Amino acid sequence: MPSVSELQEMYEQAVTARRYEERLQEEYLEGKQPAFDISAGPIPGELHLAAGHEAAAVGVCQHLRDSDVVTAPHRPHHVAIAKGVDLRRMTAEIFGRRTGLSKGKGGHMHLYDPEVNFACSGIIAQGCPPAVGAALAAKKRNTDDVAVAYLGEGAISQGAFLESLNLAGLHDLPVVFVVEDNDWAISMPKGRVTDVDDGSRRADGFAVHGDRVDVDDAVAVYEAAGEAVGRARNGNGPTLLEVQVHRRMGHFMGDPESYRPEADAERAEALDSIPRLEERLRAHGVEDDEIEGIRERANDRVEDAIVWAKDQPQPDPEEAYEDAFTQQPEGWPERPEVAATDGGER
Repeated sequence: MPSVSELQEMYEQAVTARRYEERLQEEYLEGKQPAFDISAGPIPGELHLAAGHEAAAVGVCQHLRDSDVVTAPHRPHHVAIAKGVDLRRMTAEIFGRRTGLSKGKGGHMHLYDPEVNFACSGIIAQGCPPAVGAALAAKKRNTDDVAVAYLGEGAISQGAFLESLNLAGLHDLPVVFVVEDNDWAISMPKGRVTDVDDGSRRADGFAVHGDRVDVDDAVAVYEAAGEAVGRARNGNGPTLLEVQVHRRMGHFMGDPESYRPEADAERAEALDSIPRLEERLRAHGVEDDEIEGIRERANDRVEDAIVWAKDQPQPDPEEAYEDAFTQQPEGWPERPEVAATDGGER
């Protein structure tokens, strides 16, 4: 069971993540309405938000430290906030600004903060192999660091995930796979894309410990994650932990959600994990004015990050090829000319 101070920290992270998503939604939709234009506004391109997933982030990351590695999927902001990613620089990256985590070149699905060992990917389940690699490195270095890979329930049949699970089990690696089950794989209900109701059963075929949290509750996640992270840190191998969450927004901003029954969206709101955390705090004697103070602090932090990010400079177009694989590293030999094979010139 988390202490009162841990509950307060988890609550602050959760409400920060929720407010952050709400504000990003507002900023993203600017200039894109009434006719949705994905290229318009201060944040062009796609945007995937994770409102309703907060319990999976704060319940797990409460057990982690900066030296532990976390990889997140295309819906990453709540995990990044819980892991301690610099909120100003993350926001600048989302707005495509020069002071962003990757100088504005990665966008919201490709966030990278080496200060706290966080990264994410827009490719389904592709955070799993790097997390397993980090866990293997930790084991070879004889440290007690762990790695955590987040993915959605629609990704549990992906080859990258299954191969990672196999390697982690084979070598007893200190890695935890966290499956965020929000019942929807993009626009398909869970039952139409996978053959198991409980995704943690995927662990059975790889001699890996599997566990599932059936309720959208940060404290229940905290307790299950404590066992999983402790198992990894103590050298007792990996865990596949599936966590029930509820997606409160579309798969992406602009998603009309015509596939989703209205009752399902109402259910997601009714099962929200944040009010559960508030009740936990009150049960431990935390007064309402203190809870309101946490919410105000979270709101101020989010507003500060957005105002700061929007005031940052745009990248110089001449820097487009810097920090890219196409750039020839200084000191390397010149690449040999490749002869044309089709009779034409190159």
